Amino acid sequence: MLRKIVTIDPDKCDSCGLCVPSCAEGAITLIDGKAVLSADNLCDGLGACLGECPRDAINIEEREADEFDEAAVEKHLAAQGKPAPAHHHAPPATPAVHNHGGGCPGSRAMSFVPPPATSASQSGSRQSQLAQWPVQLHLVPTTAPYFQGADLLITADCVPFAYAGYHEEFLKGKAVVIGCPKLDDNNFYTQKLTELLTKSDVKSITVLKMEVPCCGGIAMAARQALAASGKQIPYKEVTIGIQGQIKG
Repeated sequence: MLRKIVTIDPDKCDSCGLCVPSCAEGAITLIDGKAVLSADNLCDGLGACLGECPRDAINIEEREADEFDEAAVEKHLAAQGKPAPAHHHAPPATPAVHNHGGGCPGSRAMSFVPPPATSASQSGSRQSQLAQWPVQLHLVPTTAPYFQGADLLITADCVPFAYAGYHEEFLKGKAVVIGCPKLDDNNFYTQKLTELLTKSDVKSITVLKMEVPCCGGIAMAARQALAASGKQIPYKEVTIGIQGQIKG
């Protein structure tokens, strides 16, 4: 069948092995000092490993490949003495989290009981801190005046839904671009951000991403763009949990 699947460039691979544990299905292994795909049916093609390769040796391509097989993944991992991927099971959490189906952690349907409302959250409508439009990385003009001398906030587009204090704690006073590395072309993100950084005098970069593995692509695009721009700009990454906590 024709589908998306991981491809690894052996000429770029430096044998660091960071991609191996990042693949929950165990689809990547090191052979003769190079990362390789163990079998097509072990790779879900969603690219959780993309954000872990410092050499940009891993990409997603569309080609004829065996269909992804969860049963084969579990058998493959069991043979190595490893448990099935966490996203195949409902994870423990407090309050209770309900998992609806398997698949990539980034697309797993979940529901949980939000914490009780506080007086602060009941005080009425809050003021939006958005100072620009558009915000989607596909749409923003890289020469927009609001990027000049700005603190740039690069946000995975699920973050504002998960983190209640997004506007006050992160967005306030910043120029923002948003995107989803799972659904879009991460190479495009890298090129667009490189152009933005090259054509503007951004003062700092903050990347907000979700804790799900496939969200690491937006941080990878930002790091690659910063390197390609040749500029020395203060940079930091913040990871948000699916229940709204700051993870690091």
